[in-house]
Amino acid sequence: MITSLQIKDIATYDNTGVRIEGLKKINFLYGVNGSGKTTLTKFLASPKEAPFNTCTLLWNSNLPLKTLVYNKDFRDSNFGKGRMDGVFTLGQATKEQAELVEQKIADRRVLKDDWTKKSETLEKLKQEKLEKEAEFKETVWVEIYKKHETEFKEAFSGFMTKENFKAKIISEFKTNTVAIPTYDSLVVKAKTIFGIPPISMIAISTIDFARLVEIESDGIWQKKVVGKGDVDIAKMIQRLNINDWVNEGQKYIQEKDETCPFCQGKTITADFKNQLESYFDESFVNDTGLIKSLSAEYNNLASNLSGILHQIEATEKSNTGTKLNTETFSAYLKTFVSQIISNQELLNNKIKEPSRSITLVSVTEQLDNLSALINDANTAILTHNNIVNNFAKEKQALIKNVWKYLVDDHKLTIQNFNNDQDNRQKGIDGVETLVKKISTDHNALNQEIKDLSKALTSIQPSIDQINNTLASYGFRNFSIVTSKSEPNKYQIQREDGTVAEATMSEGEITFITFLYFLQLTKGSITETNISEERILVIDDPISSLDSNILFVVSSLVKEIIKKIKKGEGNIKQLILLTHNVYFHKEVSFIDGRTKVCKDTAFWMLRKNKNITSIQSCGMDNPIQNSYELLWSELKNKEKNSSLTVQNTMRRIIENYFKILGKYGDDDLIQKFTNNEEQEICRSLLCWINDGSHSIPDDLFIEHQNDISARYFQVFEKIFEHMNHKEHYNMMMGTNVA
Repeated sequence: MITSLQIKDIATYDNTGVRIEGLKKINFLYGVNGSGKTTLTKFLASPKEAPFNTCTLLWNSNLPLKTLVYNKDFRDSNFGKGRMDGVFTLGQATKEQAELVEQKIADRRVLKDDWTKKSETLEKLKQEKLEKEAEFKETVWVEIYKKHETEFKEAFSGFMTKENFKAKIISEFKTNTVAIPTYDSLVVKAKTIFGIPPISMIAISTIDFARLVEIESDGIWQKKVVGKGDVDIAKMIQRLNINDWVNEGQKYIQEKDETCPFCQGKTITADFKNQLESYFDESFVNDTGLIKSLSAEYNNLASNLSGILHQIEATEKSNTGTKLNTETFSAYLKTFVSQIISNQELLNNKIKEPSRSITLVSVTEQLDNLSALINDANTAILTHNNIVNNFAKEKQALIKNVWKYLVDDHKLTIQNFNNDQDNRQKGIDGVETLVKKISTDHNALNQEIKDLSKALTSIQPSIDQINNTLASYGFRNFSIVTSKSEPNKYQIQREDGTVAEATMSEGEITFITFLYFLQLTKGSITETNISEERILVIDDPISSLDSNILFVVSSLVKEIIKKIKKGEGNIKQLILLTHNVYFHKEVSFIDGRTKVCKDTAFWMLRKNKNITSIQSCGMDNPIQNSYELLWSELKNKEKNSSLTVQNTMRRIIENYFKILGKYGDDDLIQKFTNNEEQEICRSLLCWINDGSHSIPDDLFIEHQNDISARYFQVFEKIFEHMNHKEHYNMMMGTNVA
């Protein structure tokens, strides 16, 4: 069936248009002439053709059926050409053959119902699968993407939508085979590789302190350097332990001066000078010279090394991307400088007092530590530079590792989802297989029905049925016959054998084309399609018909409705549109007890300011009788044009006061108490008669809305002054205290 439709941007349907939803097996649409009924039927006849490109039509299970539309276009196209295509129905079939075809059709209906149920199950399974996928998509987006967006966002490039990210997670889970990395290693690498592309770094200068350590360990520092012991003066010097004092003092003895630099006495003889020179011999001179030279070299090496280390410290502290542990480096350097200062003091003392034994503080540990920090930094720099040199390759490797870590960290969630989807897909595949098999069986059975029908069909039964119906209702002066000039064609013939089309009345044409349409609903103009399922759309089939024929047509339509409700025959849905209240009441009547039917729906089409709108009435029939309908139209005055309001007022006054109450215009006017009110009433009566029977001029149209509002009040006062205000309140639904 058709489940819903929307029609817009055509005729009286504006760009918002009208949407009809919840269509049932039987659908009644009531609307006055010009409200848009015919346009709607034209759309249903050709929904995919211009000018209906912006309109939509939805079918149950997306299965469109053949749509037969009866409207003015159908009447014109099938009667105006002077002949009608023959309608094939089962005519030559025996009872057994007809029953066989009917059984095949019933079997086909069972297959189609089974196909529909299986298709609905299939759609439900697919929808559930999509819902689980959407749930998983949201989960990985929140728990993976959002959680790691800050540190790994660049790895997500190209997958920063929920759908793409979900697909990437599933793909990586299935294909990524790299070793599982640690989170910390990924973060460290990400800082180097992600973001601004890195540049090469210069290695830190290494330090050489071997000579410094060698000087530190020289034996001269523990050696007590003193003079020669076999000189006469030696005993006194050594007994008094004044070796360093005498050595320092001899520097002040002048070569030709006998004055002692200490006591200023004339005690410095040539013999004393010789003994001093013998005491401080070459060995003493060499040792003290070695002490001085090693001390100078040590101080120089220490100063240079300290300068290098301080330069490294300053440079790396200002380098935001340094690989050196500057904090630890500074601590070791501070200790090293302190040790050098201590050793320099010891060396100065040794120079002054060569006879003193000293032990220098070893700086080896601190220098080893400093050197190790530099080596570690240079190793990191080398790794960094290798990354720079192989940046593209390293970046891809890091991205691969990031995805591996993420899918492994959430492997349980992903695995459960994959297993669930696989199981659901198996269920979908199974049902799809059943649907395809049912479809194949349905098509095969359908072809079998066509083949059987083709051998048993004829256009003659349609001729006989139309002629029998015409005769039954008094149309005896013409009949349907087969065309003598064209095969499988009808023509209308008078009793004298002449062609009747040109002399037929409008009512006769309407009736016979509708009978022809009813035959089409049972058969087809081709031999093979008489059993295909179809939708019927009928637009005002009783135009130009008298009251007797109206009941005939309604009776024929009601037979169709009964079969649709029972599920018999090939007609699956009916959409009937009419402007005739009596026909609407008659054709929609169920029985004397049942008020509503679950297979039936009602709508009201309205047009206001040349724009069509629709009111859904559900299963409640809005047409009770013509008089109630008039009041119903009046209550919806904001949805109707002034012309409609004019006609409605006139018909209410005619029905209630003139026909039922036997009042004339003067009777109504005289009920008013003063001349002014009488003139208002007379003006209203003139206006409603003029508005309902003639076309108002431009001046009248310009003031129509104002007049409508003023005279609506006068219409109410007529009931008030006629002492029928209670009736007015009842019909308008007005609550009176």
